[in-house]
Amino acid sequence: MVVVENTPKVHNMIVCTLCSCYPWPVLGLPPVWYKSAPYRSRSVINPRGVLREFGLELPEDVEVRVWDSTAEVRYLVLPERPPGTENLSEEALAALVTRDAMIGIAKVALPQAGDRA
Repeated sequence: MVVVENTPKVHNMIVCTLCSCYPWPVLGLPPVWYKSAPYRSRSVINPRGVLREFGLELPEDVEVRVWDSTAEVRYLVLPERPPGTENLSEEALAALVTRDAMIGIAKVALPQAGDRA
């Protein structure tokens, strides 16, 4: 398993173009869209477009890197730490991380006022 880190200038996205290689022991069952042919092909051809469809708009100066998992190597994204979390404990930070953030189709965000933690 390889972990790739998101930074303010690099955003990573995970796909498996040949099959549905997915680190299910870590992330649970894969979402249906992850195994779909459109996600697998379009993530390589137009990653920014795919991210936009998931609601993630990245600035043009952020490089998008797409990592293709295989039967031998599975990738996970270490999400970028969101602003305003400097005083959170490791446990509180871990609670913010989602499956989608570890695939790279979402960023980690602080819960909005009124959201359930």
